[in-house]
Amino acid sequence: MTAAKDEAVAKKATLYRMVTDEHICPFGLKSKALLEREGWSVEDHWLGTRADTDAFKDKHGVDTTPQTFINGERIGGYDDLLEHFGKPVPDPEATSYRPIIAIFSTALLVALAISWAATDALFSIRTVEWFVATAMCLLGLQKLKDLESFSNMFLNYDLLAQRKVGYSYLYPFAETGAGILMIAGALIWLAAPVALFIGTIGAISVFKAVYIDRRELKCACAGGDSKVPLGFVSLTENLIMILMGIWMPLRMYVLQS
Repeated sequence: MTAAKDEAVAKKATLYRMVTDEHICPFGLKSKALLEREGWSVEDHWLGTRADTDAFKDKHGVDTTPQTFINGERIGGYDDLLEHFGKPVPDPEATSYRPIIAIFSTALLVALAISWAATDALFSIRTVEWFVATAMCLLGLQKLKDLESFSNMFLNYDLLAQRKVGYSYLYPFAETGAGILMIAGALIWLAAPVALFIGTIGAISVFKAVYIDRRELKCACAGGDSKVPLGFVSLTENLIMILMGIWMPLRMYVLQS
């Protein structure tokens, strides 16, 4: 019984985090959750005002909160706590394919859902079309959420945008609009040429930047804050748009014949 009590005392951590009416520090909540997952009892101290927070920082000589103490030793903030427990510390500048995986996975699930609702079947030729068109919409949405950031990144490599800066602002609308029309199967005479045009320019631009000029750039395909490297993914996105720009009119022509 005494051993268990001693162990509980030994596994006690003290956390100081900012909790006010205007702001609850997210990293404080993450620190508390991490400590509890690791089996630590948390003595949770709230810094309820900006004055309390500033006084705490001055007292301990730190620049940020939250701060965690274990057995009287200051561990530090949330990243320091992750490192203390041997967990990977996120690098905001690290290359990541997670946004692309999330976008294409969601697009596939949406396409399957549309197919099931429209045809009572999970898979058909239209499912593939819906998948690509939905992916175009989601990729366009990522770009539209911050046009300026997207434009800045896009201008690094797109050949047409470098000559006509306005194209860098038009591109996300063109991609999203073409995708929406292809989902609906409407105005294909407009959607297909748009997809073919922006896909062709994009493919040529990416191929030149990556495979000829050997430049190491981030791709604007998932928006201006993307950490996806320019290369295979970007080229594939553009090649798929080219194929859709060719395929959709052909299919419509065959159906009408």
